[in-house]
Amino acid sequence: MSSNRPRYVDVNGLAEYLGVTVRHIRRLVAEERIPYIKWGLNLHFDLDEIDAWIDEHRRPARRSS
Repeated sequence: MSSNRPRYVDVNGLAEYLGVTVRHIRRLVAEERIPYIKWGLNLHFDLDEIDAWIDEHRRPARRSS
């Protein structure tokens, strides 16, 4: 984990971190496709878990012929 970044971020922070919209993050949460923590009514995301989730879903590039 980088010491310059927070451990947990909210929906807005994660959207900025991933370069996607807040709506997209909320859709991933609703479909239970992304790891999240619910504290009361608020959603938070552990950036270490998000990085691992990204690595799990990484696809190798196709070789050009």
